[in-house]
Amino acid sequence: MPSPPRWITDHDAAHSAWYIERFRTLAARGADLEGEARLLDTIIPRHSRILDAGCGPGRVAAALFARGHRVVGVDVDPLLLTAATEDHPGPVWVNADLATMDLASLGEGELFDAAIVAGNVMTYLAVNTGARVLHNLNIHLKGDAPIAVGFGLDRGYDLATFDHDIQEAGLILEHRFATWDLRPWSPAATFAVSILRTP
Repeated sequence: MPSPPRWITDHDAAHSAWYIERFRTLAARGADLEGEARLLDTIIPRHSRILDAGCGPGRVAAALFARGHRVVGVDVDPLLLTAATEDHPGPVWVNADLATMDLASLGEGELFDAAIVAGNVMTYLAVNTGARVLHNLNIHLKGDAPIAVGFGLDRGYDLATFDHDIQEAGLILEHRFATWDLRPWSPAATFAVSILRTP
């Protein structure tokens, strides 16, 4: 059994409450919070079934749901899921750890057409569980399904480790960008958006 993710061990309920209010405030101000959803939406068919892994308070899942997709958001933090349920009716919200989730046992046994891992989720995992999480995503997805993953490169999880974890999980790195709006990747980038593909 892996350790709890760093989101749990490094933060408390006050941090979760701050995070929820941060995105509620940004939404109220009219900030563009849908960049991740737009990217994934461009590379998947209409009415896809999507796994939002580490969905937090639900902004990405909600944007994908609004575009006509069937979305299941999974997060380990029950406070974030409560906010997602309150603010974004429509998607299915599931409380689970990405490293150990078995969605079939929770009533979500249908495989997914795509997954998205936004909001620096990979950097909040328990140390040395990246490959396990990516493998778990792989087994919940159909063959030839895209996974969009984005995270900052200054948060203790580097690209070399991520690329090793991709291989360990049996996934394929298809594209890499420096931002969710597809600016070209370069080694000087401080953020990475990677499009993976299941075999």
